[in-house]
Amino acid sequence: MRILQVFAALLLSTAAYAQLVIGNDLPFQVNYATNLAYGDSFVTVTNSGAAATVSMPLQNGNICVNVYTYDPTEELVACCSCPLTPNALEFLSVKRDLIINTLTPAMPPSVVVKLLANVATTCNAATVTSASLTRGLIAWGTTMAQTSAGVYTPERTPFTSATLSTAELTRMTSLCGFIEANGSGYGICNPCRTGSSGGASRQQ
Repeated sequence: MRILQVFAALLLSTAAYAQLVIGNDLPFQVNYATNLAYGDSFVTVTNSGAAATVSMPLQNGNICVNVYTYDPTEELVACCSCPLTPNALEFLSVKRDLIINTLTPAMPPSVVVKLLANVATTCNAATVTSASLTRGLIAWGTTMAQTSAGVYTPERTPFTSATLSTAELTRMTSLCGFIEANGSGYGICNPCRTGSSGGASRQQ
């Protein structure tokens, strides 16, 4: 009986771990970050290699990770794009990369982050087309969750794949194109950094 209990516990812990790290590699993925006044949140991305067509040592399969950040009023406040090679691991800080230079005058208290994976000669979040979308993107995000009164702790979850409508794709790329055409530099987020950052600071 004791052996069965231990085996069941191992199965449960394995399942919980799998839920945390298993993402998907679909082109369109969504997550969010809340309570940004109490700590930073992070987006970590990798390329599973699903788009690769040539094996090592000449492996290709690079993808563009296009990032669109929205405030709670559904306004696009920042966009950018990062090239990502197969098996690379890169990250973005929500506060230091995504919303440090927004179109809005104040830092939003929470954001929705949408990611699009595509193949292009030059990565540009304003010029993504439905024909260029590709598999290969796996992404995780952290958010500052209130665990008790006055205490906020980072929680890590995979991005969720979503269905992308033609209208939404047009809206995302058009708004990003407006940000780029504005020429002020506001609304252009920083490029991805190599490595990962799964934690966040905590304040009480």
